Amino acid sequence: MAGTPRLSLPFLTVGQAQKEFTHNESLQTLDVLVCGAVEAPPLATPPPTPIVGAAYIVADGATAAWVGRDHCIAAWTGGGWRFISPVEGMTLYERSSGTPATFKNRAWEIGALCGSSLLIDGLQVVGARAAGIASPTGGSVVDVEARAALDAMLAILREHGLIAS
Repeated sequence: MAGTPRLSLPFLTVGQAQKEFTHNESLQTLDVLVCGAVEAPPLATPPPTPIVGAAYIVADGATAAWVGRDHCIAAWTGGGWRFISPVEGMTLYERSSGTPATFKNRAWEIGALCGSSLLIDGLQVVGARAAGIASPTGGSVVDVEARAALDAMLAILREHGLIAS
């Protein structure tokens, strides 16, 4: 059956019997994906008592009703599980952590934000990673407390990946 290129929503055809079935299939898929959200990080086992409308990301090595559906979005409907294959770049809201889940390179990436800068109120507060900064050494006057403070700040900047080691 012919369908849309990105979400594989089935098209109605001329002379097709039971067109409402095809139309309802498309509506079910859209209901899961438009403003899409999943309940938890990827799960390998279906929850025992899902509620209608709940959706989950199927983890690798899925079991029970989810066998063979790794990486799919599993949505519980009045008619049982509906599985939707993700497409590259698809992003859903992961409710339990409040973070995005993005399908990249044939895998789900949970909680990662990618970009070239972070702007707050139009001002860049984080940009590209800066070069490494050496810890203070040398000099004719050694201030142990100042060096310890600088070393602590540099360690935190390195830990957060804002400057190279």
